[in-house]
Amino acid sequence: MTPPAPDAAQAAAERAVRAAYGRLVALLAARNCDLAAAEDALSEALRAALETWPRRGVPDRPEAWLMTAAKRAAGHARARAATAAAALPDLTLLTDEASAMPDAFPDHRLGLLFACTHPAIDPGTQTPLMLQAVLGLSAERIAGAFLISPATMGQRLSRAKTRLREAGARFSRPDPDEIGPRLPQVMEAVLAAAALGWEAVPGSDPARADLASEAIYLAELLADLTPDQPEPKGLLSLILHIRAREPARNGQYLAVFEQDTALWDHRMIHRADRLLADAAAMGHFGRFQCEAAIQSVHSEGAMLGRTNWPALATLHAALDRLSPSLGGATAAAAVTLELDGPKAALAALDALTGAQGFQPWWALRAEALARMGDKVGQAQALHRAMGLTGDAALRAWLAARLSQASQRS
Repeated sequence: MTPPAPDAAQAAAERAVRAAYGRLVALLAARNCDLAAAEDALSEALRAALETWPRRGVPDRPEAWLMTAAKRAAGHARARAATAAAALPDLTLLTDEASAMPDAFPDHRLGLLFACTHPAIDPGTQTPLMLQAVLGLSAERIAGAFLISPATMGQRLSRAKTRLREAGARFSRPDPDEIGPRLPQVMEAVLAAAALGWEAVPGSDPARADLASEAIYLAELLADLTPDQPEPKGLLSLILHIRAREPARNGQYLAVFEQDTALWDHRMIHRADRLLADAAAMGHFGRFQCEAAIQSVHSEGAMLGRTNWPALATLHAALDRLSPSLGGATAAAAVTLELDGPKAALAALDALTGAQGFQPWWALRAEALARMGDKVGQAQALHRAMGLTGDAALRAWLAARLSQASQRS
């Protein structure tokens, strides 16, 4: 085997970890009942790969190699407090040992997701813990999504892993009586992963581009695990509806009405609508079904060229009863803008508390002010919206709106 260039070996190792991070960590944690140790073992395996692959070549089965290395690292860590250099004393054997690994590792990610909702973990830390443990997101990336400092997020995640170990949490598939109470928080984490994946733009972290696909897979696992529950079907429908539009974005931020619907994945949309219909037939309407229905109406409106705004108003009112949030209330104000005009929309926005730091609030305010002819107010609101987003694609879209407003004034 001809050794690759160091950069190529590093890229291969990083691709293997991205592709299998959640499965490998979940499998290691299920074996050892220690999430932090599982992550450390996989990190050590990656270090070993970066040392070994440039010299010996990238193995035919990189994921199996990493798994073998991680298991060995975990074994040495349990046996003695070894140094990192001594944790993998015989790297030359790993390629041969990896050939004995099964082609498909058992998937323990559902068990890991539910373990992260253990009662010993603070509810506010459960979703961040799932994002890191199952999807491999850094504390810095998660902190940005939850608007707290990376140091604080890192401390919370570290404490949560310690509590899981001390509580003796199981990382296996949950028992049926454990699923119901923990299911809402697991679905929240899957949706959060999808949302972070939707932000992917050219030049961003390549790991992020995989998040939406991983979220679909995890949502499918949840739906299969709970065939008698409508909300996991609603969650999967919601994710599929938004993911189906991704080809039309091409790495840009585009509002639904601006997208070329011919580029959408229509088979995915049909699947999403079938899931929503199956969930509705179960007779219990919940938050995720409601959000999926909202997206379905938007999709239909964009494809037909006319949006059913009264239906959206009804759905948003239902969502506010089921799961009130600032984001939901702002989206409802956008519907008010279309049905009742800019004055009513501005009144609805002004009625919201704690909205001054919320980017969509300012973006919608800019649109309402533009329809009232207030170009100065529109520009000020757009400036505020631009300052409140870290998404480069969204910032570019807002800047284009600001440029258009300046040209018309």
